[in-house]
Amino acid sequence: MHYIPNTDEDRREMLQAIGLASMDELFSDIPPQVRVKAALKLPAALSELELLEHARQLGAENANIDDYVCFRGAGAYDHFIPSVVRQIVSRAEFYTSYTPYQAEISQGTLQAIYEYQTLICQLTGMDVSNASMYDGASALAEAVLMSCRITGRDRLLLSQTLHPEYRQVVRTYLQGMSVETLEIPYTSGLTDLDWLRKELDDRAAAVVVQHPNFFGLLEEMNEISQIAHRVGALFVVSVDPISLGILQPPGAYGADIAVGEGQALGNEICFGGPYLGFFATREQFVRNMPGRLVGATTDSEGRRGFVLTLQTREQHIRRAKATSNICSNESLNALAAAVYLTTLGKEGLRKVALLCLRKAHYAWREIAKLNGFPPLFSGTFFKEFSVNCPTSPQKINQVLLKQRIIGGLGLKKFYPEHQNGLLVCVTEKRTKEQIDEFVEVLSETGEQQ
Repeated sequence: MHYIPNTDEDRREMLQAIGLASMDELFSDIPPQVRVKAALKLPAALSELELLEHARQLGAENANIDDYVCFRGAGAYDHFIPSVVRQIVSRAEFYTSYTPYQAEISQGTLQAIYEYQTLICQLTGMDVSNASMYDGASALAEAVLMSCRITGRDRLLLSQTLHPEYRQVVRTYLQGMSVETLEIPYTSGLTDLDWLRKELDDRAAAVVVQHPNFFGLLEEMNEISQIAHRVGALFVVSVDPISLGILQPPGAYGADIAVGEGQALGNEICFGGPYLGFFATREQFVRNMPGRLVGATTDSEGRRGFVLTLQTREQHIRRAKATSNICSNESLNALAAAVYLTTLGKEGLRKVALLCLRKAHYAWREIAKLNGFPPLFSGTFFKEFSVNCPTSPQKINQVLLKQRIIGGLGLKKFYPEHQNGLLVCVTEKRTKEQIDEFVEVLSETGEQQ
């Protein structure tokens, strides 16, 4: 704790202790022209009771999902979190969870990570998972770097229906590298397969697609997989983990690397982080996989134990020769995901996914009945969908906020061609009454135009 002298006597004692005669001598290294000579205009100190009330009032100015109904997604989702998740991750042995460097004395942490990896493999249908990454965007960026290492190629094809911010992170990771990136255009909200067939050749390291995509639509994953593999490119997919309760897992349609954002798995939205990126691949690529991997083994006495395997600590500081720019993992967030998946089980996750699907389609049908809110695309979707608005989505969201509703995401920022496009998300938490109120406010804003 830092010692702050508050009285003249305190200052004299401090100066005496450090062998100085005055405060001017203490600050002699600071040029006089940059010193503050007048008294600081700071408010009077608050008592603890007053400070807590002040903090509460400031917090109340935020539109949080406890007091507002949320219809926004685009990578951060308002799903229900069972109480047991918070209870377990708040235990002292996990609360300060970090990457174990002395693995032999971190058996509990290693086992928790091992169970998380197992669950991610079961969820994605892939062979092996790492110990989680910073977030979905960085996991995707590491996936494309891994693709270049495996294939020895330097060309990447990223669908424009991939999250725009994920694409930006990929470009940031590739700065200074001799890697060409092409963006696959979209048609009717889906990756343009005709363009892909025409442009894809044996120079491509990977084809990268999101499923469901940023517009909420389901891509033709089996066909894209075949197109990519036909020229020896890897197929990299970014997936919504909740959707895997009812959709085909990446392993079933031939994905080589599957990544995604794990926030939806028992983690709070938290104004954008911290999150976790899950990363899974086929066994043949395991030695090129970034991040950390926990394995199960037995000791000299035959007892089961857990270890960091296949990678040495030193590889993470070898920079250009390392398989990753990430040398830690999001243990606490990964633990939350493991507890969430374990609590729900296969049937529970399936029910959550079905609720999202049914409620989103109910909202879509009701909005489609309104004047001025036609669907932006007509494809099959999961829990997000896009509509055209009769006016600026920003204006509509301002009206919604007055009704304590967080509206959808305006698409203009990322897709200028959709000036009045609105991306709406409906999760299992939304009730019929909340959806109906949302639709009613949209109807009123449409009538005002």
